[in-house]
Amino acid sequence: MYVAAVASTMGLQLAGSNGTIHCIRGHYDENYARNIWGLSFALFSVNIFITGSSEKALNCAPISELGRTSSCSSPTPIDPTNHMALSGQHYGETLPDQVDRISASFSARIQLVADSKRRQVRELYKDRVALERDYATKLQALAKRAADKKSKLESAVVLGDDPTKAWDESVLKQNTLNTAYESIIASMVNSAQDHNNIADTLTTQVIEALKTIERKHENIQRTEEQFYQKLISDRDRTYSERVKVSKQKYDEECGEVESSRQKHIRAGDDKHADRIARQAEQQRFDMLNSKNTYIISIATANKTKNKFYNTDMVHMENQLQTIQTRLVNKFTKVLLHAQALQMSHLDVLKNRLAETEAILNEVDPSKDDDLYIEYNIRPFTAPADWKFEPCHNFYDTEDMSIEPDPKTVLQNRLRRSRGKLQELAAVIENKQREYDQLEKLALAYDSDHSLGNVEDISDQYLETDHNLTFFRTSECILNAEIDTIVNVIGDDVGAQTPHNFKSSSFSIPTTCGYCKTSIWGLSKQGKTCKACNLSVHAKCELKVPADCQRGASGNRHSSRLSTSTNLSRINSTSMPPHMETPTASSFVHSVPESESSYLKAKVLFDFTATSEFELTVTEGTVVQVIENDDGSGWLKVRDGRDDGLVPASYLEYGAEESHEQGSGQYVKALYAYQAQGPDELGLKEGELIELSSGSSGGQYYGEGWWEGISSKGQKGIFPSNYVESL
Repeated sequence: MYVAAVASTMGLQLAGSNGTIHCIRGHYDENYARNIWGLSFALFSVNIFITGSSEKALNCAPISELGRTSSCSSPTPIDPTNHMALSGQHYGETLPDQVDRISASFSARIQLVADSKRRQVRELYKDRVALERDYATKLQALAKRAADKKSKLESAVVLGDDPTKAWDESVLKQNTLNTAYESIIASMVNSAQDHNNIADTLTTQVIEALKTIERKHENIQRTEEQFYQKLISDRDRTYSERVKVSKQKYDEECGEVESSRQKHIRAGDDKHADRIARQAEQQRFDMLNSKNTYIISIATANKTKNKFYNTDMVHMENQLQTIQTRLVNKFTKVLLHAQALQMSHLDVLKNRLAETEAILNEVDPSKDDDLYIEYNIRPFTAPADWKFEPCHNFYDTEDMSIEPDPKTVLQNRLRRSRGKLQELAAVIENKQREYDQLEKLALAYDSDHSLGNVEDISDQYLETDHNLTFFRTSECILNAEIDTIVNVIGDDVGAQTPHNFKSSSFSIPTTCGYCKTSIWGLSKQGKTCKACNLSVHAKCELKVPADCQRGASGNRHSSRLSTSTNLSRINSTSMPPHMETPTASSFVHSVPESESSYLKAKVLFDFTATSEFELTVTEGTVVQVIENDDGSGWLKVRDGRDDGLVPASYLEYGAEESHEQGSGQYVKALYAYQAQGPDELGLKEGELIELSSGSSGGQYYGEGWWEGISSKGQKGIFPSNYVESL
């Protein structure tokens, strides 16, 4: 049995209906406790409660608020850790008294949907829509620029710049390449519209849907928060009105009981003692009624508290969980729909690409070529052959001269051309074999791309083709020269023991074995036969008959050995072709040979011609000495345009030109050309070349080859069909 005093300093002790002792801890009031303990009779101060069993211990639960009690018989609080392993859990059972935190979590999820400050999902899709529209705008602009350029160029691509037949737009559409390109542009235009469409769809079906979800759930959250605050307010009002007010009334009644007791004691035998006693007794009854009311208020407050925490809070948290689940489900559904829209958009783009791919597969170069040919057929007549034109002031015929001296030159040229043609044949055979191999390799790469990329060998293939063309041109020139000479001299090829002339320098004057004039100079102005030591001018080399007696057998052996060595070198495959193969221009000599090796001299004084055989020159001019002084004191020189005699004392030998002399006539390179040897000049497309001067320079250099000077001062020869005259 446990006895509890109503005025205990530990708090007011209350009895439950089942006999279990309850207590409520309140503020400790020292004066009030002293007054209670001062009561003289137990009926006003003590209330005894008997528990159901003496073994039951007093079990009181503290609460944080004044006047709130905790029933010892209330259900044991739920331990959330016991539910962590369960699936399908509920907030109300596992997260007691956490409405504020759950509401904050709900707010965070709403913010995930639409918070513009945090750039979450709705803002993410708004930015995505802006990007789609921006991309569509740029793609439309790109397609428009391409269409404008195409409209200006397509007629030239399909029919050329000057078609011979009338045409219209339907003709242009017959070209498969033009149709394919038009399909690419149309695909870009349609794709741009597709991006605008997906932007519109995302706006109406995703962004607006998310906005609706946001507003609806914000309203729901606001309603639930208001409801929660109403619950809190009602709970607190219940605590205040029922517990605090009843407690205050009870305290006041207890004070009145004490006051009545003091009056009763002081009354003694007063005539009003009975009346005071009745008032004290009535006051005690009022105190007991207040006490009962107070106890009922406590029970009511506890029941309200239990309902709030065990029912209302649980229900509200579960309700918030349900609403939050619906939010997540709707949110996910909208995002899944967004993914479906984008997948559909990608399918549309793939279909655009597939349509364009199908049209590209229908491109037929042969059909396009036939269309171009149909609209560019025009009559053609090959240029007429050149014919011999006699000099206007000298009667002559087109028959070649076969007098002894000219015949000797023809015989020497025939022998030289045949020797070059023999070397050239081996070079052409080697180049043709290389070309055939590259052509087969290119065809194999075209048919099976896994073998390699045809672009990797295209440069080598084209270079070989170009070189072979130039070699064929040189072959044609040599054959034409041989046939022309043979038609004139027939089998009369003259002596077959040619001199083995090599270029030589002459530090002292030497007499030319042919023209009997002097050879002098350090610039290799003459040549000497290594077998018989015959010295001649470079210009006289072809005029000397091939009758070297001393070196007849040696020359023949040397010639055979040289030819055999050259053929072996040319046919060798151990070295790269560009390292071992002569250039095409090396097989073609200029018409006036060896003129570039004339001795140069500088004019020291001005000289004015006094006859038609003399040449007017000015001081500082560099001239070529074409005939040395024969003892008369006169030299024959050339200034690049004319030639004539000048006094020998007016010249200084050994002078070199400070720069290459140009003719003032320019040509423009139509194609790029890579120099194949040190004597050739590389060209760049569009480059201007000044033709060199002189009777052996410029367009007079040789058949198919012109000589010119680049903008950098480099001098060399180049194919004449690679340039056009300005």
